[in-house]
Amino acid sequence: MRMGTAIIPTRYLIVILTFFCTSVCYIERVGFSIAYTVAADAEGVSQSSKGTILSTFYYGYALSQVPGGWAAQKIGGRRVLLFSFILWSLTCALVPLDPNRVLTLIIARLLVGVSQGFIFPSIHTVLAQWVPPHERSRSVSLTTSGMYLGAALGMLLLPSLVKFKGPQSVFLAEAALGGMWSLLWFKFASDPPRSQHPKATASGFGESLLPVKDGQSQKTKTDKNQIPWRRIFLSLPVWAIVANNFTFHYALYVLMNWLPTYFELGLGSSLQEMGSSKMMPYLNMFLFSNIGGVLADHMITKRIMSVTKTRKTLNTIGFLVSSFALIAIPHFRTPDGVVLCSSLALGFLALGRAGFAVNHMDIAPRYAGIVMGVSNTAGTLAGIIGVGLTGQLLEASKATDSDLSSPDSWRTVFFIPGFLCILSSVVFLLFSTGERIFD
Repeated sequence: MRMGTAIIPTRYLIVILTFFCTSVCYIERVGFSIAYTVAADAEGVSQSSKGTILSTFYYGYALSQVPGGWAAQKIGGRRVLLFSFILWSLTCALVPLDPNRVLTLIIARLLVGVSQGFIFPSIHTVLAQWVPPHERSRSVSLTTSGMYLGAALGMLLLPSLVKFKGPQSVFLAEAALGGMWSLLWFKFASDPPRSQHPKATASGFGESLLPVKDGQSQKTKTDKNQIPWRRIFLSLPVWAIVANNFTFHYALYVLMNWLPTYFELGLGSSLQEMGSSKMMPYLNMFLFSNIGGVLADHMITKRIMSVTKTRKTLNTIGFLVSSFALIAIPHFRTPDGVVLCSSLALGFLALGRAGFAVNHMDIAPRYAGIVMGVSNTAGTLAGIIGVGLTGQLLEASKATDSDLSSPDSWRTVFFIPGFLCILSSVVFLLFSTGERIFD
């Protein structure tokens, strides 16, 4: 790979490509919520029905997380990632956005959810193979920060695209971006060679690719290829990651899918008229995610804190600040106030990713994709529960003659993720570890 070896070290190129991968994925997710909201409101679709369609993606996404981790482990993260991207891009290109064709939309969103569900376990498998331990925090943070930059760009650009070209144009733009990324990944990505990093070898970096030494028994080789499912599902540190992944995505998906409705109906503000301010929550996530990654690697490398204390400190600070910001959202009755609160909430949640999100690679570098699949399944269930429940809560508010412009209609919506942030941060403090627990 000339570009990877002569100009950019291959592992850095891989991180850059996975960064753009997550960016495009979240442009798609934000884009659908924006385009569908406009199309559904024009057809008079109820809030509960909107919640059903918006949450359908997460059913498919949940189904494919653990299979995605298994496929990446067995087939290779590079191949699985390419196949997943091609599948969801084709779906976006071929499916019409018509709120009246409910079954078609449900099938399409399920298919997009299933295909995107393979992406993050594959990414973690690839990064665990390519990136040595002393670079993991900033590498994972940079890769995942692409989600937030993609969401920010989607919030900034796609409302105008919907206004001038119609909701269907968003699908076509997303398919084009997916196709371009797939070509880049096919051309420049490669499977990793045997690890050349001494630090990495000690922590499992590249281990799955090491040849069997002379004299090593076939049983030992087979044992190393066995996935310790029982130990994974009974591990308290794994469940600490799971709890925080659930909370992180509950808050993120509720804000991502329902902020457009809150601005439009709760505050009476048009997204098209808000300018660049509507992208600030996601831009803040992008910034804080990278700050958290750099800060975590610095604290660990300079021995300011142990890996365990670093993960717990950043996770706790991020989630506690986010909890207060989330609960405060309905008390602000201007777009600027809501942008400020949601920016603080999402920004500090992203800071917390330097705690729980990198922890997959700390405790199980060999099985990072598997553990990521397990925890991301919980995060996806949060999307199903949170997005759907929000629609039901808002519909119930309307049924009791409460106008959606009233803050009372939204207090429970934002209190739930705020409370979960406090609860999950306590769980992470009690049960997480930065030590390797899976050989």
